[in-house]
Amino acid sequence: MKSIKALLLGLAIAIAQPASAQISVSDFDSIQLYTLKNTAGMTVKITNYGAIITSISVPDRNGGFADVALGYNRVSDYINAVDKPYFGAIVGRYGNRIAKGAFTLDGESYSLAINNSPNHLHGGVIGFDKVVWTAHPTAGDDWTGLDLHYLAKDKEEGYPGNLNIKVTYRLNNANELSVAYHATTDKATPVNLTQHTYFNLKGEGNGDILGHELMLNASHYTPVDSTLIPTGEIAPVQGTPFDFTQAKAIGRDINKQHQQLEYGIGFDHNWVINGKARTGKLRLAARVHEPVTGRVLEVHTDEPGVQFYCGNFLDGRLVGKSGKNYLHRGGFCLETQHYPDSPNQPNFPSCILEPGDAYETTTVFKFSTK
Repeated sequence: MKSIKALLLGLAIAIAQPASAQISVSDFDSIQLYTLKNTAGMTVKITNYGAIITSISVPDRNGGFADVALGYNRVSDYINAVDKPYFGAIVGRYGNRIAKGAFTLDGESYSLAINNSPNHLHGGVIGFDKVVWTAHPTAGDDWTGLDLHYLAKDKEEGYPGNLNIKVTYRLNNANELSVAYHATTDKATPVNLTQHTYFNLKGEGNGDILGHELMLNASHYTPVDSTLIPTGEIAPVQGTPFDFTQAKAIGRDINKQHQQLEYGIGFDHNWVINGKARTGKLRLAARVHEPVTGRVLEVHTDEPGVQFYCGNFLDGRLVGKSGKNYLHRGGFCLETQHYPDSPNQPNFPSCILEPGDAYETTTVFKFSTK
């Protein structure tokens, strides 16, 4: 039986939301699961554990709906999953890698967990993907959303400063899911938050994503060393397998002989989005088309980079929501971000948040068909 608190929360949500949008809340292994639904029938499910998007259901060209986000049916599966793939989570305090888990800031040296040997990855052992956030449903005339708050304390996972974070998910009636980030600190600290959903536009668990056609609005990328740390070079993609300036199948060049593909075991790199990154000024970062279903995903952001990862470490051991195994390259990520290892790369855009300033960035995932 639902608790009085849960019933009252459900009543408050029902009263607050407009008729054009819906949001509901249910138990999810003693954590909350919030379902956003728009007038087009698109639904997004989010849990306050890790601020994880557990499901995104969108139509194909014939109006048939499928869940296109990899994930699980239970919070315990997220907690106990082997290899910790970060399905659907908000990752931080610093998304991506920091070389050897170390950086210097304002003359002081900081040591972080080495959880992706020999480097630090996605905020450490207990990053933002593994904590419980405080959630508040919100709604407007043509959208419904969820605000999530978390206070990362000074020295948590080795980072300086108390970081007060708000992440806002909004689903509107145009099938656009926006993710807006806001953070403040009382001490200078690196911040690089990102959303880590794995997509398969055929439907989660429906084979690999190598036939998806990808366009990246990026004429340069940041090559890496053998441990996936950027070398500092910003290199042109022209004439390399990393050229997605014109749409092509993800699998077309993935097995070509190229040192960077060997290092990443495929694509697992940061692309430098064309155009100047300016807060609040969104520009197209990527477009993906799945030709069988006709589903299209566009990613718009004000971040300077996007990490395209094509599920190279998925190997069939993980079983998803529909009971299907997640095969090798069974999902792709488009993680909008500052460049990896920015605290140690002075020629990269700064990721340092100072007291008195605000970290503000927005990414929009727009779904359609053709």
